[in-house]
Amino acid sequence: MTKKLSRRDFLKLTALGLGSLAFRPYFGPVEDLDGGEIARVAIKSVSIYSRPSDKSQIIYQRFRDELLNIYETVISDDGPEYNPVWYRVWRGYVHSAHLQTVRISLNPVLETVPQPRQLAEVSVPFTEASINNKLTGWRTLYRLYYGSTHWITGIEPGPDGSSWYRVNDELIDMDYHIPAEHLRPIPDEELTPISPDVNPELKRIEISLSRQMLTAYEGDKVVLNTKISSGLPDSHVYEDGKVSTNTPTGEFNIQVKMASKHMGSGELLYDLDAYILPGVPWCCFFEPKTGVATHGTYWHTNWGTPMSHGCVNLRTEEAKWLFRWTTPITPANAIEKLGRGTRVIVK
Repeated sequence: MTKKLSRRDFLKLTALGLGSLAFRPYFGPVEDLDGGEIARVAIKSVSIYSRPSDKSQIIYQRFRDELLNIYETVISDDGPEYNPVWYRVWRGYVHSAHLQTVRISLNPVLETVPQPRQLAEVSVPFTEASINNKLTGWRTLYRLYYGSTHWITGIEPGPDGSSWYRVNDELIDMDYHIPAEHLRPIPDEELTPISPDVNPELKRIEISLSRQMLTAYEGDKVVLNTKISSGLPDSHVYEDGKVSTNTPTGEFNIQVKMASKHMGSGELLYDLDAYILPGVPWCCFFEPKTGVATHGTYWHTNWGTPMSHGCVNLRTEEAKWLFRWTTPITPANAIEKLGRGTRVIVK
C-alpha cells in the first residue's frame, strides 16, 4: 500500500529544516506540481521547444533531476521517426528521450525485514543513500532513482531520527541507508513466474539490432514485442581490457538473473555525471564474456535507437515481466540465480 503525496504535503516536505533536508531530499527544483503526470529530467539538461520539433525555437532549458508537469503526450510528425514521442509541458514541448515519468509515493515502514533480505524499489523521483562511520559521521554516497531496485537487510534510525532501511550493495559489498518511506517493498506475489507450465524449451527471445526490437515467443506465439535500446555502435579495436559497446550477435542462453545489479563504476563518488548505476532492475545476463543483459532502465526512455554500453535496455515494467517469464526461475529473495535458461538470439 502506498501513500500519494499531495501538493500540500509536498510543499511541507520542501519546507523542512536545513538539517533534515541534508538527508531527506526534496526531489530537486520543481514546477508547482499539479497532481497529474510528472517527469524527471534524466540527463544534464533538456531543451523546451515552441513546437514538438527540434527545428522550432528553444524557449528555455530544464536540468538534471528537475521535475516537469506533463500536460499531454504528442506524436510529432517531425519525429524523430524511431521515437516521435514528445510531451507538452509549461510553455512548450520537450522530447521524451531523456525524461523518466515518475511518481511521488511514500510507503509504510516494515515492522521487521524478512530474512535474509527484502527486495524493494524506489517509489519517489529520487532518494539519496547515506553511509555512517565514526570518522566522518553521515555523508551522502549515491543518488538512487525511481524504479531502481535494492536489497533491504535491516531497519535502523537515520540521521534525522526516523526509520531508514539498511541496504546492501552487492558490487562493493557495502551497507548504506535510505529513508524507509522512499522504498516500496516488493511482495513475493509480484515475482511469481509467468507461464511456468510452458515447456522452457519453447520459450525464446529474439533481438533485432537493425530494428531495435525484442520479441519473446512461446513456440510460434508472440507474448511480448517491444522496442529496445541496444549497445552503441563501436568500430574501435580495444586493448588493455577495455570493452566494446556493441551488443554481441549470436545464439545464447540466459545464465545469470539478478533482480538488482550495481552496474558501471563501483567508485564511491557522489557524481551525477559518472557511470555509476546502483540498483539496475530485472537483469537477465546472457553473454558471459562481457556481462551483457536485458534489464530495466531509469536513465533514458529513447527506445528504438542504440543507447547502451552493450546491454539491451528495456522499459522497466517490461524487463520485470521478462525476468519473471524467463528461466532459470529465480526465488524472491535470491541475489542471483545461475543456470542454463531461456534461449536468446541476437541478430
